[in-house]
Amino acid sequence: MKIELWSVGKPHESYAKMGIEDFSKRINNYFPASWHIISPPKNAGSLSEAALKKAEATSILQQLDASDYLVLLDERGQTFTSPKLASFMQQRANESTRKIVFLIGGAFGVDETIFTRANFCWSLSPLVFPHMLVRLILAEQVYRACTILRNEKYHHN
Repeated sequence: MKIELWSVGKPHESYAKMGIEDFSKRINNYFPASWHIISPPKNAGSLSEAALKKAEATSILQQLDASDYLVLLDERGQTFTSPKLASFMQQRANESTRKIVFLIGGAFGVDETIFTRANFCWSLSPLVFPHMLVRLILAEQVYRACTILRNEKYHHN
């Protein structure tokens, strides 16, 4: 199973980049993993919130394959403990999921078409975090889930 971590926005900022890259590299010891940063539309500043979300959704949907298992990160989603995330990922692997895509939406969230397309909606927290912190937390939690699946010492109950 391949893991792709997608985020709408600008490249990783320096304060988070080192951690994101480190955890992403560690994930690759378990599953092939990569980041995909989706640039906002060129005219983003002149678009309404709804129009911006529609434009971002169009770009996202064009890049997804029909067989991709899409996990949308959204504060209204379902929460997991770290062991439950590991179990969730193992279930995807058991189902022979070819690629799981974890998606962090744009500054205003995502259009309804993305909610409709998502196979699962996951909330890291009811709090709202800056995108760069969400990227770092996502990478760390996916890595943690991998170590849990292998019964490694990283995660302490």
